[in-house]
Amino acid sequence: MANDIRITILYDFYGEMLTEKQRDFLNYYYNDDLSLAEIAENEGITRQGVRDAIKRAEAQLYDMENKLGFVEKFEKIENRMNEIIDCADAINAYNLEHDLSREINESSVRIKSLALSVIE
Repeated sequence: MANDIRITILYDFYGEMLTEKQRDFLNYYYNDDLSLAEIAENEGITRQGVRDAIKRAEAQLYDMENKLGFVEKFEKIENRMNEIIDCADAINAYNLEHDLSREINESSVRIKSLALSVIE
């Protein structure tokens, strides 16, 4: 299951670099949840041909990630943005609890908003 999720994430980043047929097969298999036999019947090829095409496409996605690293970079950015959001929430909570400064409150809300805009 974790591999399925990883493939769909890689597909989101690199799918346009695959051939149309590879994209179709991955969509049928991962998004439409069709079996290899169902895809083979719909496409007029063997089940083994579908499996081989999917495995080649998956290998290409992993190869692109190994070379370019966009998913890893995005995940690091997302993690850091979530840490920034948590810090902004903590600053805001402390500020409100101690009734310190409206400016600090506004700034922490703005920081959180900016961080959320990066990852959404």
